[in-house]
Amino acid sequence: MNHKTSPIEIRERLAIAEKSVPHHLSEICALDGITEAVVLSTCNRVEIYGSSDNPQEALDRLVDYLIDHFAVAPGEVEFYRHESEAAAHHLFEVASGLDSMVLGETEIFGQVKKAYATAQETGTTARRMNKLFQQSFTVGKLVRTSTRIQQGSTSVGSAAVDLAEKIFGQLDGCRVMIIGAGEMSRTTAQSLLSRGAKSIIVSNRSFDKAEELAAELKGSAVRFDDWESCLDEVDIIVSSTSAPHAVVKHEMISRVMERRRGHSLFLIDIAVPRDIEDEVNDIDNVYLYNIDQLQQIASEGKTRREKQIAVCREVIDEFLRGKGIEALAGLPQSGGGSGSERIQPEPSSRPLTNP
Repeated sequence: MNHKTSPIEIRERLAIAEKSVPHHLSEICALDGITEAVVLSTCNRVEIYGSSDNPQEALDRLVDYLIDHFAVAPGEVEFYRHESEAAAHHLFEVASGLDSMVLGETEIFGQVKKAYATAQETGTTARRMNKLFQQSFTVGKLVRTSTRIQQGSTSVGSAAVDLAEKIFGQLDGCRVMIIGAGEMSRTTAQSLLSRGAKSIIVSNRSFDKAEELAAELKGSAVRFDDWESCLDEVDIIVSSTSAPHAVVKHEMISRVMERRRGHSLFLIDIAVPRDIEDEVNDIDNVYLYNIDQLQQIASEGKTRREKQIAVCREVIDEFLRGKGIEALAGLPQSGGGSGSERIQPEPSSRPLTNP
């Protein structure tokens, strides 16, 4: 499931934490009939790519496994499922940024590579997954270099900066706090600085990483337990941690706003699960936007980039025609149909993530 089929309230409940991915991979590949697996869990999607000689039986076992791990009520999630060539085509679109919230975004390419690397390190890939994912990297690069899909804002981070600019006008002199020192935090901070932000304060659970990012951005680092004390000094907070629960609480921001004497505070939550409690938005002069709300900003430049979608898909189709699905990954051909369908869980069963 992804941002097209499920809102953030569902995606955050099904998100698989990075540190838990190897455990899930090992358990999935221990199921009868599943020989290889790669788990891709990002802020916008949870997808499981698998290999099996008996896909329907393997799917049933995977469904049971997922039902045991995610408490979602029947009908809450719309799932999609692809097989054979359609599965390869879907992965190629994902790696190329065609299936992203911000069309053509670049972060997803690195996330796919990391998901594959984790599966390799865990020992859950072999001939099929190795060939399929290596080819997805080739296609992702080919699409980006031979089309204009990256024109305009091509990352969630840059879309967040567009939103900040709409709220504040020119960002000259704005003071920014970044909570979380990952790649998305880095690109967002770089975009803010390029558009005039005055200073960057970085906080992260690993203080070494906070210091490293702060040095790169010519900003300052603050220990994670101390960042609340700096909120009086900032105009914008961008939060993107991997915490399983909210780290920015309503009572925390309420205390801060009592000292700010009406000075607005703008918060952008680009984490899944969300870092900032929804109730924060109820506080006077506080403006909170989550990752789904960035869709509105991204869509403004979407028309121009949409013209390139057909061009990108032709690049992918031409690649598949040249390689052939059997040569590509040794996958069995689907018996009739497109090999792709969108499914809803039966009322008698609980929903599952994307097999």
